[in-house]
Amino acid sequence: MLHRLCRRRVPAPAVAILIFILLYFATLYLLNCNMTYEQYKVLEKQKAIRTSGGHSDGGGDKNRHHQDEVTVKEYEAFLVVLIMTGPKYVEKRNAIRETWFTYGDDVLQRFVIGTGALDADEKAELEQENEENGDLLLLPDLQDSYDVLPRKLLLMYKWLNENVDFKYILKADDDTFARIDLIQEELKGKSKERLYWGFFNGRARVKRRGPWQEGEWVLCDYYLPYALGGGYVLSADLVQFVAQNIEWLKMYHSEDVSLGTWLAPLEVKREHDPRFDTEYKSRGCSNQYLVTHKQSEDQMREKHHQLQSSGRLCHTEVQYRMSYTYDWSGPPSKCCTRKEGVP
Repeated sequence: MLHRLCRRRVPAPAVAILIFILLYFATLYLLNCNMTYEQYKVLEKQKAIRTSGGHSDGGGDKNRHHQDEVTVKEYEAFLVVLIMTGPKYVEKRNAIRETWFTYGDDVLQRFVIGTGALDADEKAELEQENEENGDLLLLPDLQDSYDVLPRKLLLMYKWLNENVDFKYILKADDDTFARIDLIQEELKGKSKERLYWGFFNGRARVKRRGPWQEGEWVLCDYYLPYALGGGYVLSADLVQFVAQNIEWLKMYHSEDVSLGTWLAPLEVKREHDPRFDTEYKSRGCSNQYLVTHKQSEDQMREKHHQLQSSGRLCHTEVQYRMSYTYDWSGPPSKCCTRKEGVP
């Protein structure tokens, strides 16, 4: 071909352009031959996104997931503490701020409050509180009450998944006292994936009357095993699972029961730990406890004072009720036999 072109005395610039084009495509061919499979996949995905106006062939959901992976989030922390509280419980929040919120580092702490039913003055008070402390997570689409706690849980996990780069979350209540420093230290040796750590119950009968009745529970005559909501720890991937499947999740009356049900079919590392004193009333005071539920503001300050002065949680250790280790080898209804020697 070049011979015939030369015989026809094609202008030299045209020959130069032709040679350049041939060399260009030859170079592309050689580059593609030396390209790794992973590089080729990235290149093809970039081409697909460009030709589809910014959406990959995998669909909008996958594209959004890819964008989430590369998005720099507003906050970063090893451990996040999210505490469910109500608009008017400022004294409880102050007690926590003065006591166990002072422990640990690389921790992000937020009190979660729904503001959907508040008037202008009530919202202004919370905004002022947040200006002073910087630790409120306000949910404007939620009218805060006990009846909507599962939805509140979903909304706060959605916020967490979208805004924080974290490893673990401690979910607690505003009457909970937690040893964040010890929890943090133990988490360094635990699994970073699929961790569900707390005080589990598998023999709780479904409530059919009273304020906590579950009128729509049809799975069995017991609740599925769940960690009691006064305090438990989740790894970030489980929070992500919940946040990304909100539209599919059935909400029951209790937020802790709901979470246990949502995670029931998953391959999860459930770790029952008696050091989480999170039952309907405290079992007492043990220096081994990591989390103690049902604490008044005075009890929180007393525990904090003991830790500051002696390094121990309790002035005097006391046990009002026996605890249990969880037997995962049998049916859930036989899980939890109380015995001496368990904190």
